[in-house]
Amino acid sequence: MYIANYVSMPLLAGVFLIGILYAVVNAFKSPLRGLPGPWYTHFTHLALKYQILAGNRVHYIHSLHQRYGPVVRVSPGEVAVSDLEAFSKIHKIGSGFLKSAWYDGVTPNREPGIFVMRDPHQHAARRRLFARAFSVSSLLTNWESEIRQKAELAVNNIKRDAQNDGADVFKWWTLMATDVIAHLSFGESFRMLELGKQTPYIDAIQSALLVSGIRAELSWIYPILQCLPFQGLKRLLNADTVVFEHGSIAVRNMQSAGDGLSKANLFSQMLAESDSQEKTNLSTSSVQAEASNLIVAGSDTTAVTLTYLIWAVLMQPQLQAELEREISELSDELTFDELKSAPLLNSVIEETLRLYGAAPGALPRVVPGKGLDVCGHYIPPGTVVSTQAFTLHRNENIFDDAQRFNGYRFVDKSTLTGAQKTALSPFGAGSRICIGLHLAWMELRLGAALFFRECRSATLSPEMTDEMMEMENRFLIAPKGHRCIIKL
Repeated sequence: MYIANYVSMPLLAGVFLIGILYAVVNAFKSPLRGLPGPWYTHFTHLALKYQILAGNRVHYIHSLHQRYGPVVRVSPGEVAVSDLEAFSKIHKIGSGFLKSAWYDGVTPNREPGIFVMRDPHQHAARRRLFARAFSVSSLLTNWESEIRQKAELAVNNIKRDAQNDGADVFKWWTLMATDVIAHLSFGESFRMLELGKQTPYIDAIQSALLVSGIRAELSWIYPILQCLPFQGLKRLLNADTVVFEHGSIAVRNMQSAGDGLSKANLFSQMLAESDSQEKTNLSTSSVQAEASNLIVAGSDTTAVTLTYLIWAVLMQPQLQAELEREISELSDELTFDELKSAPLLNSVIEETLRLYGAAPGALPRVVPGKGLDVCGHYIPPGTVVSTQAFTLHRNENIFDDAQRFNGYRFVDKSTLTGAQKTALSPFGAGSRICIGLHLAWMELRLGAALFFRECRSATLSPEMTDEMMEMENRFLIAPKGHRCIIKL
């Protein structure tokens, strides 16, 4: 035993020194060595990984841009870019900047969904299927009544709670958005608005998101975790399988829908409107995966934005009063066309999306064959470049007084500059722009309008602090306090 220990220590020390030497040699040979950024990013990605796991990536990258400029090396193989011209070039349709290998870690060993597909041809085919079902006309014809009913129920629950001990709008918006996207995806609501709480399936989704983050960011540790004998850990690691298998409900309702819409979902609609080749591409496993993906993409995103909207407006009583007055002048029906044309309502939503959009973080892409020239720097092919809306939306050279929530900023769209129109990208950009943005806008307008009509003169609860509403960032953002209490 003594000899084994004596031999192993030098061996371990040697391996460690070789690893250090390898990192140092690579750092000095790297074509990225001349780029701005902290010295440690030449050698390791551990600082970036730490910030990601701490829920602080967007703030960390933003602070690097503030210190080093629009081009910053953030790890040995990744460069963050906040230059608007480069942003347009990277996300332009047909640019050749494909999604990075990071997306493979989100759903390994399974057919990728539309959100993580890296193959542009595969993505384009899937997007054509989704585009028809998520069009404004389709949503209005097939789903507006369901969306309206759930928005009304959410606001009624908020109003009831607010008149008593206080209403957690984050909770109720989350239940509303999840019930909406569940009905569209699965063909049946989870009825969480009626229950007033999350179902075990949503708990499984949240666990699956945590596991996906571990796989994507710390791929080396995932196999080790799988070998550990703890039952709680095994349930956690099995969460994505539970989520995927639950998608069979979407398949069943799609196949049994027939010509009626009583149990129809988006996928039955896609099948009805697709040609034979598209039907072949929409396999059973595809529907299972996409149904679950839509729950993730369409629940917390809308809920977070509505929560920050309520908080930001209630922090400015004059803005709140003017918004309540605008909505009070609309018809009782609050029609789609009315809400779409309400200038202050839409401006407040746009400003919320600018400062508090739910997905303001990195969009990693791989630099194609000719490389990328940006702000006097050359980034070679194969390098991962990432942009983040968080920084673009806070650029003082693009938006005046960019750090301040100004609900009137977008009232007159004719005054927007070209740079402002390009930079404003809460739903992404190019061919990868969020497929559900029309649904999101419908929910945001209805939810906000109903709230400010039914909950006039609402106030933030005295227990609410600015610290509770600070953003934590684990791909999506959320208030650190995970609640936002209002009273009537």
